[in-house]
Parts: sequence; C-alpha cells; structure tokens
Amino acid sequence: MQKKKVAISIGDVNGVGLEIAIRAHAHISQYATPMYCVHKEILEQAYALLESSAIESSMIKSHTTQSTKALSKLPKLPESSLCPPPTREIPLITPGALDSLSGAYSYASFTHACDLVDSGECASVLTLPIHKLAWQMAGIPHIGHTDALKSRYGSEGIMMLGCESLFVALFSDHIALKDVSARIHTRALREFLLNLARCVPDMNECAVLGLNPHCGDGGLMGEEDALITQAITQANEALGRAMFVGALPPDSAFSPHNRARFKHYVSMYHDVGLAPLKALYFEQSINVTLNLPILRASVDHGVAFDKAYKAKELSLQSYINALKYVVSARG
Repeated sequence: MQKKKVAISIGDVNGVGLEIAIRAHAHISQYATPMYCVHKEILEQAYALLESSAIESSMIKSHTTQSTKALSKLPKLPESSLCPPPTREIPLITPGALDSLSGAYSYASFTHACDLVDSGECASVLTLPIHKLAWQMAGIPHIGHTDALKSRYGSEGIMMLGCESLFVALFSDHIALKDVSARIHTRALREFLLNLARCVPDMNECAVLGLNPHCGDGGLMGEEDALITQAITQANEALGRAMFVGALPPDSAFSPHNRARFKHYVSMYHDVGLAPLKALYFEQSINVTLNLPILRASVDHGVAFDKAYKAKELSLQSYINALKYVVSARG
C-alpha cells in the first residue's frame, strides 16, 4: 500500500525543530512520505551548524579533531522531499535567538503545509514547534497553530493533547485564567462534547472535569459546574449513551483508579488538564487539532532554544508519535 504523504512545517529555525526532523527522517519514512516545507538553503545552514557543534563536542570529549562519530548520525534529507514555502525571505539561522524573520518563516512553512493538504497533495499536517512571540514580532495575527487553523478554516478547532495512555481535550486553550469562567455555557460545552465524540470515534468513556474546587460544592464556590453537568447530560442524551462522565473534581480526576477507567478527559482550562498529562507523559505526548477540514498533529514541546544546535541529547518520541497518529487516523 502506498504511504501517505505528510506535509511537515519545520517550525522556528532557531530552535530544535530542524534537528528533530533530520534525525527522525529515516524512522518516520518507514510509515509515511514526509514532505518538508523548507528551503534547501536553510537545511544547508542547519547541517553546517550541527556538524560544527558535533565536532566541538567531540573535541571536548576526546581531545581530538578526528572524531566523526557524531557526524554520521545526521542523515541527509533528499531534495525530492523538500517543498519550500513561496517566500523570498530566507532567514539566517541564529541558534536560540528570538527573531521576527524566523517567526515569519515558520508561519510561511505552516501555511504552505496547509496548502499542500488543501490541494490534496498531502494527507495531513505535522508541525514542529514555533515561538509565539516570534509570530507576534512578525506581525502575524494569531497566537499559535490552533488559533491560525481556526481562522483559516472558520471552524472551532479542538485542541487535544496526549498519547496512547491518556488524551486531554481542552474546552478553552490559550486564554487567561480570568476569562475561563465567562466561556462556560451549557450550549457551547454541549456542542464541544458532541464534536469531540464525532472526531474521536474510538472513544468509549470520557471524563469531564469541573472548574471550581470540589466542583463548586453544590454552588458554594460558583455555578459553573452545574452548567457543565447540564451540558454532559444533554450531550449524552443526543448521543443515546453515557459517553461523558462528570463533572469530576480536577484534583482527583487523574488518580490511578480513574486513569484505569478513562483514557480521554475534557478540561475546562489549559493548565488544569495539561499539568498531570505532562507530569506523566511529557516526552510521549502530542498535540492534535480536531474538528477541522484537515488533520494536524504536532510535537507537544517548545522550541527548546537552550538546546538548539548544541549537540545535546534530544527526544524524538513526541515527533514520531505525532507522525504515527496522523498516519493511522481515518480518512
């Protein structure tokens, strides 16, 4: 069977994204045909920086310039796998630097990856990490990938993060904590839950977290949890089965007993849901955007400027898991 083509946006070139793509290429090519939205000139810069840091590291470790062991670990991406974005502004890689041009280029790489999926050339998008402030410096009017996708497709994308053992979908994602309460309405949450059920057809039961301590203690600490419970009831009635369970107090929802029962969770707020996920599965988890015309998955970590082009140990697991997710997804 022919492998699916996956459009890969390379993220902020001053971070670890390019090295992850290079080091994982041989592995992910077993499952898909990666198409990298990057210019050859940028790759050449990356290779030069990585080889230089590898030589320096080898000199420190062995006191000799003859060691090429580190260099042998850098596979070359074939030119046939490059689909550079249509921009003339090619940034100069400055490891670990926050830069508007690198922000603009990561956005161009991302939008081009979406174009490749929209045109049918690729099946899905896999994104490497961007720096949100670099996007802002470049004048890009979106907080990040998920916000840009919502705007591009005019749909309320659902941010879901996790791994095979645990997934957490976020009812609200990148907004201030003070704004969360006002977002919680029965109708909006009901539609969110129904969209999630449609987008994750293999979901059996899903735990829905409350908002206030002890789910409000019957209204003693807020009325939002009653609205959440109403939304759960209405969604289950529409589905004809009790798929969603809750509202559950967030402080005990991720206990071993509950995690043995639930693989999927819904959190009202970003950090409440992601703190336990990252504590348990930091290197394995991925970021998926659901409820859109295209499928997008991403690594669940940042640009790691402190590790970029420094011959440091990098985990490829989140990237590999994200690739496997989009390849195995239906459609």
